[in-house]
Amino acid sequence: MTRIVFLDRATIAPQVVLPRPSFAHEWVAFDRTRPEETPARLAGAGIAITNKVRIDDAALDAAPGLKLVAVAATGYDCVDVAACAARGVAVCNVRGYSVNTVPEHVFTLLLALRRNLVPYAAEVLDGAWQRAGQFCFFSHPIRDLAGCTMGIVGRGGIGSRVGAIAAAFGMEVIHAARPGEPGSGDRVGFDEFLARADVISLHCPLTPQTRGLLGDAAFARMERAPVILNTARGALIDLP
Repeated sequence: MTRIVFLDRATIAPQVVLPRPSFAHEWVAFDRTRPEETPARLAGAGIAITNKVRIDDAALDAAPGLKLVAVAATGYDCVDVAACAARGVAVCNVRGYSVNTVPEHVFTLLLALRRNLVPYAAEVLDGAWQRAGQFCFFSHPIRDLAGCTMGIVGRGGIGSRVGAIAAAFGMEVIHAARPGEPGSGDRVGFDEFLARADVISLHCPLTPQTRGLLGDAAFARMERAPVILNTARGALIDLP
């Protein structure tokens, strides 16, 4: 009987019903797993399910019968794919995941930032608007999205959906070519992309090639002081 171990079940909302496979199996689910607990919990497993718990050499060594690592998300940087391949362990992820939820969150953040929603809300609660003595209150800049340039890195389901919503707001949409590659169609060279964008939204996987994609050199090429939205992986941006 195949032992299936979900290492971080609490990363999926409790109301979400997880379908079980039709073959005979033993199901073991942990709400969360610390790195030092992973090897022991995977011992004897045939299938491991993880959202963010790292699967590395130590974890794989503890589970010689492991056949599959299923990532309960799109990003799979928590899994050492090369180590899995060397052991004949298949890795799969969820494609088409949150293709509406993440883009909607992107525009929640963008509108809040461009309109300074949070500081305005705080001032209303503090009574500053009421004390202003007139209806119009301009303590912070308010900027439209229409007419701005939305630059998108990554053109999967999420990146494409962000582009469609941006176009509906009247934004010009450009997609970044890979650094060092020429632009083609609506993909523009990376340096031009950085120079033109009023907003940069990141929707690419974290790989050795994309780690630190936005660093000092990229920031120096940003001519329009863009808003940067990273709903992908933190390490895409090289922060001091």
